[in-house]
Amino acid sequence: MDSNDEQLLRGRVYGQDHDDPRPGPRPGRRYAELVGGPLDGLLLDITDMTRQEAGAGAALRTELGRHGAGGRAMYGPRASDPRRWDWSGDTP
Repeated sequence: MDSNDEQLLRGRVYGQDHDDPRPGPRPGRRYAELVGGPLDGLLLDITDMTRQEAGAGAALRTELGRHGAGGRAMYGPRASDPRRWDWSGDTP
């Protein structure tokens, strides 16, 4: 991924279509910023997650990770700032 692709992803919400006319966060929703890894800079909508689910993190589908299409990037909340989720690796 080149720097142009990285800039395109910043401020976008994970899972929204790239051609969505409103690709950014929406009012009344809670988001975590994804830090590091293939989804760095994207926002993850955690509004509907329970505290326990959010604490466990998530394996998010991505074609940008080590395993390509069908792979997942693993992210979990940072202990010092649960609004930021750190990348811990990729899985098939």
